[in-house]
Amino acid sequence: MSIPTHLQLDGSASVRPVRCLRQLTAALGRRLGSGLLLFGLGLVAQAAERPTLKDTFVEYFPVGTAINRSIATGNPSPRRSAELLAGDIALTRAQFNQITAENDMKWQLIHPREGAEGYDFGPADSFVAFGLSNRMELVGHTLVWHSQTPNWVFTGTNPPPTHAAPAPSVPPGTNAPGTNRFGRGPGPGFGPYRGPRASREELLQRMRDHIHTVVGRYRGKVKVWDVVNEAISDGGTNVLRTSLWSEIIGPDFVAKAFQYAHEADPTAVLRYNDYGLENPVKRRKLLALIQELQKQNIPVHAIGSQAHLNVAVTFETMDQTLAELKTLGLPIHITELDVNSAQAGQRNTGADIAANATTTQGGLVSDADQKLADAYAAVFRAFLKHRDAVKMVTFWGVNDAVSWRANGKPLLFDGNNQPKPALDAVIAEAAKVGQSR
Repeated sequence: MSIPTHLQLDGSASVRPVRCLRQLTAALGRRLGSGLLLFGLGLVAQAAERPTLKDTFVEYFPVGTAINRSIATGNPSPRRSAELLAGDIALTRAQFNQITAENDMKWQLIHPREGAEGYDFGPADSFVAFGLSNRMELVGHTLVWHSQTPNWVFTGTNPPPTHAAPAPSVPPGTNAPGTNRFGRGPGPGFGPYRGPRASREELLQRMRDHIHTVVGRYRGKVKVWDVVNEAISDGGTNVLRTSLWSEIIGPDFVAKAFQYAHEADPTAVLRYNDYGLENPVKRRKLLALIQELQKQNIPVHAIGSQAHLNVAVTFETMDQTLAELKTLGLPIHITELDVNSAQAGQRNTGADIAANATTTQGGLVSDADQKLADAYAAVFRAFLKHRDAVKMVTFWGVNDAVSWRANGKPLLFDGNNQPKPALDAVIAEAAKVGQSR
């Protein structure tokens, strides 16, 4: 079977925003009312004055973003007024040709209750509809994860083993759930589970049913899936972190998840996704895990490197990271890119919800805009150097205000959707490659 490594868009998806004003006007009018059109279109007009991200890198890789429920549905939230949301939507359409659902495809939100009747597909359906209507590539995030999974998934009649590690008070993860009906954090019924457990067979069946249902529903529409998320341990000598998945099923839960996803959609690109791969120790664990799966002919088609970075990141770090990941012979997807500018976060490249509050405190580093621009220039220089392997780059958020690390001002656009110097720095790196040809 031939595994696609770069999903091609049709030609209409990469035209410049100024050529799409008529379609955008109609869409914004339907979603937000004519009173907000001038605001949204003003942002698009500004974007048309400079190259967009999706056009700048169209020869190399899609450039995407994670979007929240408000952007997908057009419904304002307490965090974003209708006017600001209009700008968020306009910016998403103008700059990106790929999107990931920030939260609404996680088990907690898409399958909160047990059984076939326990799914809530509405928000995920809106995400898919938004992407398809805008000719964007769609990534599903995520199928199996130790965090943001409801307690019923692990519940059974077997007592927990006496050696089981105590569950943390707040489960770690790549991003906070945001403001939804569960509020921030795990939400009711989704805290650390300590009760009687399902058997291996019960949990495997629940995993298979969930993956077949979710992947099957969006088969042919969602072309890339984060199948297993953050299964590698941060410390110690074990490759896999201790989780209910690993304790109940065993280490082969990773292989089983990929097998089930491949059954559900044999044409989808299936990713393993993790953070902190810039750390050589964790990177070696990733290499060991994927090499073992490859020996077993498990259908892992791409490596997802989250790249939650800080402004101290260097070209050399990213260059070495990508060079070693390339030895696996798989496409590399940068899945959750952001660069923290907060003073407290400069020694951390983790992605832990519990730690996020502390890593984005202390105010911004001095000369934050310039340091952010320098950091983004360095990482995109590395992406472009390894463009034979880097096949997708996704920012974790549209702008600073909707970022899970909002206090760290980690993205290319500020909370009013205005470009920061880092945007010009990123575009300049692509221009250098073009000039060197």
